[in-house]
This record gives sequence, structure tokens and C-alpha cells, in this order.
Amino acid sequence: MSVKQPLEFTPLCDPRVHLSRRTLLGAGGGGLMMSAIARRLALANELGHTDSARPRSVIMLWLQGGPSQLETFDPHPGGIHGGDVSAINTSVKGLQISDLLPQTAEQMHLASLIRSVTSKEGDHERAVYTVKTGYRPDPTLKHPSVGAVLCHADQGGADIPRHISIVPNGFPARGGYLGAQYDAFKIYDPAQPVPDIRRSVSEPRFEQRVADLYDVVESEFQRGRLRKLEATRTLHRTVTDGALRMMSSQQLGAFDVSSEPEEVLEAFGDSAFGRGALAASRLIEVGARCVEVSLGGWDSHITNHSLQSSACEKLDPALSALLKRLSERELLDSTLVVCGGEFGRTPTINPAEGRDHWPHGFSVLLAGCGIRKAGLYGETAGDPSLDPEKPLADVANPVTVGDLHATILTALGVDYEEELETPIGRPMKRSEGKPIAAVLDS
Repeated sequence: MSVKQPLEFTPLCDPRVHLSRRTLLGAGGGGLMMSAIARRLALANELGHTDSARPRSVIMLWLQGGPSQLETFDPHPGGIHGGDVSAINTSVKGLQISDLLPQTAEQMHLASLIRSVTSKEGDHERAVYTVKTGYRPDPTLKHPSVGAVLCHADQGGADIPRHISIVPNGFPARGGYLGAQYDAFKIYDPAQPVPDIRRSVSEPRFEQRVADLYDVVESEFQRGRLRKLEATRTLHRTVTDGALRMMSSQQLGAFDVSSEPEEVLEAFGDSAFGRGALAASRLIEVGARCVEVSLGGWDSHITNHSLQSSACEKLDPALSALLKRLSERELLDSTLVVCGGEFGRTPTINPAEGRDHWPHGFSVLLAGCGIRKAGLYGETAGDPSLDPEKPLADVANPVTVGDLHATILTALGVDYEEELETPIGRPMKRSEGKPIAAVLDS
């Protein structure tokens, strides 16, 4: 199969200050519309210099529900608790993973496995929050996700949103104390068109609505209703133009995976997750900074092997094809791939033939962006006879969630120790962990 040239990366306007077509041209009251414009105009002052060089980006393959490390990246076959999987060789000598991931096994030379991630949260909602933000839930503060931190740290832009969640579940990536403008833009199966980007009226009527909008905003500025923003009074036209440019931008084509050859679609798998992983690679090429693609079905309290096998059938082609595509297009050096969930599953198999929640030693795959290739860090014994009161005895070289985040941010070129100021003036580091030197390619 011939390798296509990457889509052109064109950093243009920052999507944090664009207005949606519905906000701009809807039939709602002018006050609400102007309030939205005022908020976005204030954000415009934050924009920094845009570099034409390709920035570092991240694709998060989020495995919602807690994938079993024993059925994916850390198999322990044999014995009554090893489950029904076998360990197969990979493209890395001496490294084996589950036989449920045969295609991924062929691409492991591009990645590093961390088999010893530990968390203090075993509840789904709290654990998702912890792994996505690097911090445990705090009733006084909402922390930002990795994508929000990256977009905040680097203000370069594109016509399309820079932070995107595909097939989102109940816990999409959020901006936290950085602000709702850093929340992920949500879409579902890329087989369907992006909603609310097509004109619903004729071109002349559409242009008249735009002209009327400009007239309304100009008059409100002149009447002093936006007095506090007089220093940026001319930016509203730039903001509006940016929203309109998004509607007609060629970058929107990155969402449309149907333009790919049939063999490419087949390689990623016939699933919303597979199409999402393909769309993620396309979106990164045109300027998105973080694309999260979610895959559920991992919460296997009963019939563990059946549920894990079914989920792996979707994960395996998508993950392997994504790594291969990024490598072939020379995008892996600037794109970090993170694959994992909120925790793992217990070494023991319960009476319902399931595995329960296990935050005491689970696996995360990292690839690209300065991550060591063909790497392996940490180890779990997989021994159910260990003292349940001391579960970390099962783990060699444990990695905290904070350490994982510090490693991810370092790979992305973000200062993990820099302190940001929350809305109430509280200093907060981007991460409370330390990077794993053995995982980073020095």
C-alpha cells in the first residue's frame, strides 16, 4: 500500500475564540450573543505567537471501565488465576503480551510499556478523574486534563478545535480550573458528519445574517455596552471571521474518514473506535493538539474473558494501525500515543468468572514524542496469594499516576513543575509527580 503524504499543517486562528455558527447566527436574543462574544474577546488577549513548525500533540486511546492488564499488556498464563489467555511474542525480543492483541504485538518496537502504574482510587468516577488529570478529586478544585494542560501551555491554533474527544463517555476531558474554553470538543462516530457546520439557509441570506451581526455588535460597542473591552473592540470582527472560517475550512475534512482508501478503513477496524483512531491521526496532521478516543466494554466483573476479548477485538486493529500510520508518515516523533484506562483488574478471578477493580498495578502503553522505543518498565507478579493488605508487594518499580503525568508532559515539552494560578489565586503545579527517566529516550 502506498503511503499518502501527510495533510498540510496550517496553524491559523485559535479555536478558543471562535464562535459556533449556532451562537453567531441563531435566532436567540442579542444579549446572549453579545455576552458570548465578550467572553471570547477577553480570551483573545491570551493568544501568543504561532510557530509554523509542527508542535507536539497527543492521542489518548482511553479504555473506559478498567482493562485487564492480564488480558492485554501483562499476561501471566498458567495456573487457576491466569485466565484463558496465552502470552505471545512481539516485535521486541523477550517482550510478550496477550494473544488477544496479535496485531499490536507486531508494532511493540515503536512503544514502551509501563506495567506498574498504581493509583489510590478504585471507584470508576474518581479513578477516571485521577488518571485523566493526574490528581485525586478535590471538592474545592477541578483539575484540567492532559489535553487542556497542553493547549493552555501552547497557544498555537488551527481552524478546527485543538482539543477533541471522539466517542466520548460519561467522563470527557475537561478544562478544569483553566476554564471551559479548554474542554474537549465532542463528536461521536466519525462515520457521521460533524454537526452544526452546514449552512441551513441560502448563501445570500447567510451573508445578510453575518452583515446584521456585525452591525449589531458595532452599534453595541459604540453605545458603550462593552465598555470594559474597548481596548479590544475591533477584535470581534476577527473572532467572527474565525468562526466563519471554521465552517468553510478545508481542515474540517480531517474529520471525514470516508475519504480514506477501503484498505485503510479495514486496517483500523469496523468500529466507531477504529474510525476514531483514524480520525485522530488525521486531525493531528492539521493542527489538533489532543484527540481522545474512547472505547468502553472493559468492566468485566462477570465473564471476564468474553468481555475483555470483545474489547480487544476493537482495540487491537485500531492501536496497531495508528502506530504504523504515524510511523510511516513520520509523525510519531511529534505525536505521543497514550493507551490505558482508569485501573486494571484483580489477579484473582471471582466466582462469576470475572475480575474486579485493581488500581494496585496496571499497564499503560506510551509511544512517540521522545518515548523510548521497545521499552518495558515495571513488573507485576500476578500472584493472587499475596497479602491483600499489602497489594503493592505485587509491583516492582511502582509508578504513581502523578509520575505518569509528569512523564507525559515532559514528552510533550511542557514544564510539569511550573505553577499555574487557579481562579482563586491558589498556586498549582501541572503535575505532582516525577518523570520516569527510563521511559524517556535521553
